[in-house]
Formats: sequence, C-alpha cells, structure tokens
Amino acid sequence: MSGPPTSRRDLVPPVSEDDAEELYQNAPCGYLSVTPTGTIVNVNDTFLRWTGWERDDLVGRRRFAELLSPGGRLYHETHYMPLLQMQGQVREIALEVMVPDGSRLPVLVNAVLERDEVEAARVIRIVVFDATERRAYERELLRAKERAEDSERRARSLARTLQRTLLPPSTPSIPGLEFAAAFRPAGEGAEVGGDFYDAFQVAADDWVVVLGDVCGKGVEAAIVTALARHTIRAVVVGMHAPSQALSALNEVLLRQDGYRYCTLAMARLQRRPDGTWHATLGSGGHPAPLLSHPGEDAVPVGGVGPLVGVLDAVEFVDREIDLRTGDVLTLFTDGVTEARRNRELYGEDRLRRCIQRHSESAAAVVDAVLADVVAFQGDNLRDDVAIVSLRLLPT
Repeated sequence: MSGPPTSRRDLVPPVSEDDAEELYQNAPCGYLSVTPTGTIVNVNDTFLRWTGWERDDLVGRRRFAELLSPGGRLYHETHYMPLLQMQGQVREIALEVMVPDGSRLPVLVNAVLERDEVEAARVIRIVVFDATERRAYERELLRAKERAEDSERRARSLARTLQRTLLPPSTPSIPGLEFAAAFRPAGEGAEVGGDFYDAFQVAADDWVVVLGDVCGKGVEAAIVTALARHTIRAVVVGMHAPSQALSALNEVLLRQDGYRYCTLAMARLQRRPDGTWHATLGSGGHPAPLLSHPGEDAVPVGGVGPLVGVLDAVEFVDREIDLRTGDVLTLFTDGVTEARRNRELYGEDRLRRCIQRHSESAAAVVDAVLADVVAFQGDNLRDDVAIVSLRLLPT
C-alpha cells in the first residue's frame, strides 16, 4: 500500500496541453477572438452551444457586431468600440446576441484590446457570460419595484381620500365671522394624519369649532378622529359647555379597546342680539388658542387641561371671553409650535408675531402661519399641521 501524498504536486496533477484546449472550448463562458475591424477569427464551443451558431457560420465570415440585436449594434458603435479604443478594455457591457432562430440571448461582455510592439491594434479578446438568469432577476426586481410604487400610489390616494372624509367638506359660512382653516400632513402624506378640525352649527347664531390632535397616524388615528368628531357633534346638542362635551368624549374613548387618546381645543361661539359674539373655550391637553385684538399682541386664552381618553377622574374647565370687532381667535396643533429646525423650535412667540402681522383677515393668518411653518422646516414638515382662525367682522 502506498503512503499518503507528500506534496501539493501529488494532489493536483499537471494540466496537459489537451486539458488547456478542453478548458478553452468548454469553459463556463463564451470566448471569441476578433480582428480590430471586428471579424471573428476564433470562438469556443460554449458560445456555439449557447447561441446555436455553427463555427463555419462565424469564423472569418461575420463581425461580432453582426451577432448583436439592433440596439446592441448601435451601442457597439457608439460606446463599446470607442471605450475599448480609449481604455483598452470594457467590462460588464449588457448586450443581446441574436441566435439563428431569431430569439435573443442576454449576455454580459468583457473585452480587452491587445496591441503589438508599436501600439497598433492586434486582436480583441471577448468573454461572454450568459445573463439569462440575471436578466430574469432584474426584470422581477423591476416588476416588484413597479408593484411597490403602484401600491404606494394607491395608499397615498386612499390616505388623501380618507383624510378628506375626516375634515369638513367645505368652509362653513358663519354670518358675522370670517372662518379660515388649513391642514397639511407631515412628509408626503402617505398616511392619514392625526390632526383634524371641524366647524358646525348647533342652532341659530350658535356654532362649535373643534381642533384636535390624535395620537399616532394611519387607520388607528382615523378611527379615533372619526369617533371624536362624531361624538362631539352628537353631545353638544344637549351640552352647552365645552367642558361637558370633553368629559363625554373622554368616557367614550376610555371604553374603546386599545390605547386611544387625543388632545382637543373647542370653542362654542354664540352671537348676541346686538351683533357681538361670546365664546366659551375648553381644552383637553391642547395648546391654548391665541386671541389677537387689533393693535395688540396675540395672547393665549383658556387653559391646557388634561388629555382626553387617558384618565377616568378628570376635570375640564371652561373659559368665557367676549369678542370685539377685528378680534382674531386662532386655534392650532402642536405641529406649529413644536416644529423643529435642527435644535430650534418654531415656538409660540414666533407664532404670535406671525398672527399679529397678518391679523387683517382670518385667511391671511392661516396662510401666513402655514407658509411660515413650512418654510421654517425647509419645506419638509415633520408633523401634521392644522390651523383654524376666526375674525369678528364689523357689524
């Protein structure tokens, strides 16, 4: 019995010249040699098997470019050959080889240009890789990308449609009051936002304005938003004070499955016989509205109060105010005051100054505040923004 091999040479026998020829002819890739003008002078068996061409059909008879699809021939002349002439090599050029039956074989091509001693082009060595599986994978990736983009478009459309159902269908017309509102979702609006507002008439010269911010986004936020809007609309008919309506909403949210809560500011607006307006304000964990008198700084009115839908034993408080001609009452979500630019907050002081500069109309206030917040964040809102403004018109 012979002993174990004593060297690497014993393990790997030397490759003969016949083996080298076998490796060339049956390599796992196609090999072609072509003249500087492109005529094929040598081709291995692998390329012939892949394409179905006969050796006699190619060697000395066809140029490599003639085997390519029409688009490939154009690319060969405008990109492939110029790059090969300048750089001496090209890598991973995606082409299609036409086969005798008229079908196409997707391939990746590497090539080198060999030159003689005086730098004249001598021969072009071409290596061809079958890219059928790769192309199929790329096509599947493209289809997956298209499906994802289509799904995203449909999700955005659905989000926009659902968002519209959670806001008043039209701007209410309140005799004696100018009403303006705006809502802008964060980012690109791919999800239903958590901010909402509502305005509706309870009786003659009796209106309710609500602005809220629901925890979270998406379907869960939409559920809470719809629940909050419809609950407030239902209970205010028999409950005059906003604090009573907020208490009722708090009980409703606590009875729901899951952790659902919101912040909410509410104003009950009533017109007196002499044309003046009286407002009763209530808040549940929401930033206090700002009231701007003509020629005076905007000031917060009403408290913050507890969150709605978190605790059982909570007490909401009302604040009574009279509105004078030219007064502007602005409700907003924390997407305004807590807007960030790096570490800087937009803040309430900046909001007050913006309101004061544009208090000639409710619409001017809403447009200016929204534009200022968006610009502050470089046109990329990080949080939803909702703004409602009311201005008492001259009698």
